[in-house]
Amino acid sequence: MRHRSLLSCAVAAIALATAVPALAEAPAASPATASSQAREAFDYNDMISANRLGDPQVSPDGRWVVYSLTTTDVAANRRAGALFVIDLQNPGEGRRLAINEGGANTARWGSDGKLYFLSGRSGSSQVWRAEADGTAPVQVTNLPLDVNAYRLSPDAAQVAVSLAVFPECETLACTVDRNKAVADDPSTGQTYDRMFVRHWDTWNDGTQNHLFVVPTAGGRDPVWVTRGFDGDTPSKPFGDESEFTFTPDGQGIVFSAREAGKSEPWSTNFDLYQVAIAEPGRLTNLTDANDAWDTGPVYSPDGKTLAYRAMARPGFEADKYSIFLRDVATGQTRQIAADWDRSADTLQWSKDGRTLYTTAGDVGQTRIFSIDVRNGSVVPITGPGHVSAFQQTPSGFVFAQDTLTRPSELFVKTFRGREMPARITNVNPQLDAKAFGEAEQFNFPGWNGETVHGYVIKPANYVEGRKYPVAFLIHGGPQGSFGNGWSYRWNPETYAGAGYAVVMIDFHGSTGYGQAFTDSISQHWGDRPFEDLQKGWAAAQAKYGFLDGDNACALGASYGGYMINWIAGNWPGEFKCLVNHDGVFDIRGMGYGTEELWFTEWEYGGTPYENPQGYEQFNPVHHVANWRDPMLVVQGDLDYRIPTAQGLSTFTALQRRGIDSRLLFFPNENHWVLKPANSLQWHNEVFGWLDKYLKPAN
Repeated sequence: MRHRSLLSCAVAAIALATAVPALAEAPAASPATASSQAREAFDYNDMISANRLGDPQVSPDGRWVVYSLTTTDVAANRRAGALFVIDLQNPGEGRRLAINEGGANTARWGSDGKLYFLSGRSGSSQVWRAEADGTAPVQVTNLPLDVNAYRLSPDAAQVAVSLAVFPECETLACTVDRNKAVADDPSTGQTYDRMFVRHWDTWNDGTQNHLFVVPTAGGRDPVWVTRGFDGDTPSKPFGDESEFTFTPDGQGIVFSAREAGKSEPWSTNFDLYQVAIAEPGRLTNLTDANDAWDTGPVYSPDGKTLAYRAMARPGFEADKYSIFLRDVATGQTRQIAADWDRSADTLQWSKDGRTLYTTAGDVGQTRIFSIDVRNGSVVPITGPGHVSAFQQTPSGFVFAQDTLTRPSELFVKTFRGREMPARITNVNPQLDAKAFGEAEQFNFPGWNGETVHGYVIKPANYVEGRKYPVAFLIHGGPQGSFGNGWSYRWNPETYAGAGYAVVMIDFHGSTGYGQAFTDSISQHWGDRPFEDLQKGWAAAQAKYGFLDGDNACALGASYGGYMINWIAGNWPGEFKCLVNHDGVFDIRGMGYGTEELWFTEWEYGGTPYENPQGYEQFNPVHHVANWRDPMLVVQGDLDYRIPTAQGLSTFTALQRRGIDSRLLFFPNENHWVLKPANSLQWHNEVFGWLDKYLKPAN
């Protein structure tokens, strides 16, 4: 089934660089070795039931770190979160805080040394405060609406909270009454006068996220500081408190938001606004000159400089986030580390104000970097692995890091020390005894002769000399990456545990390899990345003799699902089976049916009516006549990014052509499969499909 000419070409031209095993510097992970070959293999049941660590928060004195831990009860089809604390001076097993008994999440330390958190123990989600040891909880806010995000002022005397309100209401009571009226109304029709009628997985109910400021000691009604603004802060659906902050004197708020108006579905113009608490609704746009995305405001310790992240190109959600510094007194702004070709994530200032710390994708890893604010020099702090969150301590960092063979754990490391990070948690000890597949990163010349990277993973309990069937995984985004990190949805080690080898290619368009590499996929969905996948597949087979290239299936979701449909029509017969999760079938239909129009309009070069050729050039619908490979189609009905009609059309085309196919439909899932029971069903169906074609009964 392989393209022999392509394989021969790749063998002649390729220069593969063998990296150290993916987890060589990550003390959390232990790749499968000869000594582990008798171990039970890690599988998707282990993944679904694994504990999930996140959100580390270090106390002002640097002694304590609080983190969240989510456990899963698969049989009951639910997950539960709790807060734990570790003494960094005497690290040991995390202690579960007593405040969990009433429900607690989103822990944040105040400068007063108290621990603040969200809890629903009063009947709605409100801000609470406890002692540093997690005792004596006291309610801080008593609002008639749920608090969905919050941030403390520098002196902890005030808290800014985000509430979902009807912006035309004058009071919070008005929003409460309108919510009740809607709930009590027997009619169900909804009317809209502008777009974003639905977004991600919810229909627009008319509310917006707005900011209110409340004294933590009580005694004053909340001040609606964003009154009159037409937009959400934090942004929907995934925004958080990193999008707003107090000014250093506690007298104002700076927040990132996009004006809704009529253009919200095709605009990425988020700006930074400043508002004085004493003058609610009187907003000053600090970044009006930039029509692209501005976000993540953080003040320097001396309060003289505002750092933030900004994109340069309007309408492009995957543009590089560059770092800018704004002089608070003069308003003058300058970019730092302009030559650093990585996209910065959330920013943190060092205590002395000389350094900014951030995370960024970097050739299959996600590292912490330090950036000198004077000269812009950039230094990596961490090595292999995926850092999802970090906090500073007096001597260095506490950070959450995961890898291909380990979910997130907490590590500590000094600021620039060369020592290995020390792991201070073990929230999944049951995985210590499991066998994982050994991963290796490789590279090859892809489209335009440019270097492309990928990973190959051996099956768990690999036996030298054997050939193994292959799961060829294609990432979504398309501006994403399948690198050295853990996933609770598309986890390559679950395939390794089931006896499959895994191949993953970070094709042109992937993140972490420079912005030009990321840019190269736009308006080229079906040629440049497709060429990389073909060459990468050939290169992997040429290098790794244990890959059975004649016994492989290709799988992908979102853009990866699009590519499965593209492969079906443009590379038929290469794979024994295909798996398409929430993939695009008809690009023109996607252009009119999706919600975030900025995405399709950037990726395809305009609107469907302005540039119809851009929507048709790489449209899978035009190649259905070539389809012949068996395909499993998965679709979530709450997926408004790639709507249900796309998955149903794919399945219809397969059935009408008489191709062996199966539809797995989730009425209560969005673009992802999140519920434990549904995740289990998803994996049972997907692995059953692979086994049917790659492991037929003798």
